[in-house]
Amino acid sequence: MTLGYAVLFVVLAFTVENFFSGANIVGLLLSVAQIGMVACTMMLCLASRDFDLSVGSTIAFAGVLGAMVLERTGSVAAAIGSGLLAGALIGAGNGVLIAYLRVNALIATLATMLMVRGLAFIASQGQAVGIADEGFISFGDTPVLGLPLPIWTTAICFVVFGVLLNHTVFGRNTLAIGGNPEAARLAGVRVERLRVWIFLLQGVVTALAGLILSARITSGQPNAATGFELDVISACVLGGVSLQGGKARIFGVVIGVLIMGTVENVMNLLNVDAFYQYLVRGLILLAAVLLDQLKTRGERRH
Repeated sequence: MTLGYAVLFVVLAFTVENFFSGANIVGLLLSVAQIGMVACTMMLCLASRDFDLSVGSTIAFAGVLGAMVLERTGSVAAAIGSGLLAGALIGAGNGVLIAYLRVNALIATLATMLMVRGLAFIASQGQAVGIADEGFISFGDTPVLGLPLPIWTTAICFVVFGVLLNHTVFGRNTLAIGGNPEAARLAGVRVERLRVWIFLLQGVVTALAGLILSARITSGQPNAATGFELDVISACVLGGVSLQGGKARIFGVVIGVLIMGTVENVMNLLNVDAFYQYLVRGLILLAAVLLDQLKTRGERRH
């Protein structure tokens, strides 16, 4: 996968005008910042044999809530804190539904997706909530060592969750749950509690991504991040995270995120119509799932 992306990058650098320019590379990294952040925690969900369809709605709601709290209090800390708390509650709610109440992850997170998106529209009365506070706006575009802050935030997420997955008991237990939940339970893993923690982390990181997005676009948008969850899942599966659970690599997720971002970036540079972009994104998702199925069947044969 890494070699394939390297070849793709080199080919595009020589064939697509302005692709390899400094401004475009920074723009590419900035465009995948939110996907990259959420992919880190979606990786844990998929590795534990779950998934979360509510991340797009959580991004929108966290952005709207943060903007509304900022408008009423003038406190950046309160705005960020309220958004993160909302994300934690949404994530923990998903976890409880799935782990303790045994609701299917598809149904639970689909219901949450609809309810949270509805709450975003109700709270904002269907209108964008403007942000004028420079302190909050700097949260989304402050340059650090020449790169915008969201890029560094995403890089930190990759490092933190890579270490969490590969070098902690939490990560090993997550993979164990995905491989065989009953065997993990017999080995002493508190499966239900761990699944709730995974979804809680998912909610917090997704809310952080939503707050950063609202800072970047200087408003909380109730219709933001529509279809976002499919891009994140596609990036994870392209990066080698198994939909059957039990397998995940953070470096693979990084490559998957870059593939998704690069394809979208090139289509924008080539002025590809938005309708065709939807088609291409759907094909990428289908290809990722088929690749995962082929790998799983091959492993079973061996």
